[in-house]
Amino acid sequence: MLKVADLSAGYGDIPVLHGISMAIATGEAIGILGHNGMGKTTLLRCLIGALKPTAGRIEFDGQDVTRLAPHGRARLGMAYVPQGREIFPALSARDNLRMGLVKTGDRSPAALDGLLADFPRLVPLLDRPGGSLSGGEQQLLALARALAGKPKLLLLDEPTEGIQPSIIEEIAETLTALRDRLELTIVLVEQNLDFIATVSQRVLVIKRGQLGAEIPREHLADLAVMSEYTGVHT
Repeated sequence: MLKVADLSAGYGDIPVLHGISMAIATGEAIGILGHNGMGKTTLLRCLIGALKPTAGRIEFDGQDVTRLAPHGRARLGMAYVPQGREIFPALSARDNLRMGLVKTGDRSPAALDGLLADFPRLVPLLDRPGGSLSGGEQQLLALARALAGKPKLLLLDEPTEGIQPSIIEEIAETLTALRDRLELTIVLVEQNLDFIATVSQRVLVIKRGQLGAEIPREHLADLAVMSEYTGVHT
């Protein structure tokens, strides 16, 4: 589904990523752990096309997308939920979701109902402005909007940041169910060890712009061991 080879990138004269390589299969959820400033968000921005790499190659679903613009990648089936969510605060939750449905061209009530079946918490909030929702509700809205376009690959940047525990659990359950039911491929950047262990089937560690150790699957439920790999603590 996604292959990255020797990817390097940075901002101006400041290099951030140094020869990143990884491969992700269809329907696989991969987590990327690391301290702030290690290159996690930069990697996602390269994958979605918001930042041009200085070297390397990105292949998505058998196609070279290294130089493809973000809207071109979206048409191929990539979706991105950035840190901070970036919903439309003045639009209602319903209209935010309709914006997500533009890609499929299906704005029928049935399409919206099908989407809301996976996000029932949003149903009573549909007529409220997006900016009036809580942080957790906005994250659910941003996630639902991204999934409205029926992507093959979902990129998530710190989805649990500043969110109440009950909604974090709800997001984890929803992502796991969608991964299994739709064979949705997920790349998750996160520092919440419990969340990333629940959603991900593999976890990679990024340090100083390079991918280091892969945390063995049998260690994902052991938060103490995970923190030793990463230096990230609960």
